[in-house]
Amino acid sequence: MDYIKHRVIQYWSQRAEGFEAQRLREFASEKKDRWLAEFQKYLSTDKSLRVLDIGTGTGFFACVFAAEGHEVTGIDLTPDMIEHAEHMASILGLTVDFRLMDAEAPVFPPESFDVLVTRNLTWTLPHIEKAYREWYKLLRPEGVLINFDADYSAALEDGKEHELPANHAHKLVPDYMKAENDSITAEVGAYHGPRPQWDVQLLIEAGFERVTVDTGVYKRIYAEIDEFFNPTPIFTIAAYK
Repeated sequence: MDYIKHRVIQYWSQRAEGFEAQRLREFASEKKDRWLAEFQKYLSTDKSLRVLDIGTGTGFFACVFAAEGHEVTGIDLTPDMIEHAEHMASILGLTVDFRLMDAEAPVFPPESFDVLVTRNLTWTLPHIEKAYREWYKLLRPEGVLINFDADYSAALEDGKEHELPANHAHKLVPDYMKAENDSITAEVGAYHGPRPQWDVQLLIEAGFERVTVDTGVYKRIYAEIDEFFNPTPIFTIAAYK
């Protein structure tokens, strides 16, 4: 396993407990319905779907889909995150199959899922082109990958800062952890091209038939500067098989 992945595991292990608490509050807020509205733009059916939440963290997206009656699996590289994801689903009374797994090398049969979702994951992947190829194999024909992410390394270089509320997660993280996060962002970002343009190229090379980008999602999800606010503008990439 890449050294950078070990660093990612160590970093997020320290944040897992607080992350679960925040995601439970987000699930109970209006943000859940906003996320669901974004997903529904890319789903053409009301039937139960097989969904894979890649880099599930403490299981927020997995629980959003499970609450809608879908069959959901969530994977993450960090054992502590999987433990807290299982706890979160239990609290919410939802059934999700959580597994410890590397997002760049998921172990499932081909064409196992109708939908792949991921949030703030791909910026951490040193071999993102490999991940996109593997994810393509997992989708059934006409399936869709919905990726919410941002160009965090470019934002780090810009050095712009937002005034955040006192209860924001970034305010509660010790300085040494902020420094480690910035270091990981810079190191992984060195392997990446400009995003999301680079992602579109990689997804087409991986075999996806149609790829769309939405940069307006940032303003719809983060209309307020609250504890859930993401100071880096996110985008949506939807890629169809």
